[in-house]
Amino acid sequence: MKNGYGTERVWSSLPIPAFILDAEDRIEEINPAAELFTNTSIRGLRGAPVWDKLAVDAMLEEAFTRVRSNHAELFINDVDVCAGKKPPQQCNIQIAPMSDAPQKVLLLISPREIASRLGRGHSNKTAVKSVIGMAEMLAHEIKNPLAGITGAAQLLSMNLTQDDLELTDLIVEESRRIVKLLEQVEQFGNLRPPVRKAVNIHDLLDRARKSALVGFAAHMEVIEDYDPSLPPTLADGDQLLQVFLNLLKNAAEASSKGGGTIRIRTYFDLALRVRQDDGSGQAVPLQVEIIDDGPGIPAGIANNIFDPFVSGRENGTGLGLALVSKIISDHDGWVAVETVPGRTVFRISLPVAPKTSKENE
Repeated sequence: MKNGYGTERVWSSLPIPAFILDAEDRIEEINPAAELFTNTSIRGLRGAPVWDKLAVDAMLEEAFTRVRSNHAELFINDVDVCAGKKPPQQCNIQIAPMSDAPQKVLLLISPREIASRLGRGHSNKTAVKSVIGMAEMLAHEIKNPLAGITGAAQLLSMNLTQDDLELTDLIVEESRRIVKLLEQVEQFGNLRPPVRKAVNIHDLLDRARKSALVGFAAHMEVIEDYDPSLPPTLADGDQLLQVFLNLLKNAAEASSKGGGTIRIRTYFDLALRVRQDDGSGQAVPLQVEIIDDGPGIPAGIANNIFDPFVSGRENGTGLGLALVSKIISDHDGWVAVETVPGRTVFRISLPVAPKTSKENE
């Protein structure tokens, strides 16, 4: 990185590992943080294929292709990255095209120090347990008093003037809003373990699509782009249906109120494997993408969009995507998001149901 003293100083000062890759995904330059991360000097890395030096639990080849073709940056959150003989670290990855050389890409790796992880579901187990604990406490301690407040406000409204009625109506409306939030937290905390059996993904997607079109997505066009040859997955049908409904609702709310398009795409890809608790990898080749043409996820929350109470919408609870993350993790799957203005893709990756298995206890 020799484009001037100032640029070289910034490059050397970056606190996270940074790699510049050429058009063939070979390492052209790395910063000091990347040398420390790989425990190798630039002299030992320059010219080497990045796949020979880094092991990443993500479909980076496809990501690099998209970055180069769209000329837009891309985020991949919470993936295992292994360099050399070091144990895997959970990291966030950012890929961006080089403005002066579009076929070259900048790869930034941000290690995340997390004590425990929720598989590849992009959600921290500690955060999940905290939400479940809050569900138990809040339901008992807050819902009952709120019912009393709502009832008292309704009684008061019977003898008030029109001007004062606005205040009691506000009390009732806000109390009901809080109760609705608590019910969503309860749903998150009371989620039972999945009862898994072989299910057809397209049957569930069709049910979710029809439900969306008569409800929250009635103003939108929903396009099906299915691979009909996909084999069944091993899943709890009700819970997986909830995932698809949540993602479709998220896509509908992200798009403009006047319309928009949601594309549902399915395909088979053997490139992705998720790491199991015993360290082995499991293939998750069944891919489901929910794609919207909305403004994209704000950059400030893109890295944490699957965390509880993180939302990009005004008055959003931030529990819908956290629930999606938890369910997919419980199904040994992986959920990821790629977002740029005008295109946001939520991808669900699931394993294939064993041919001889009818139910997984």
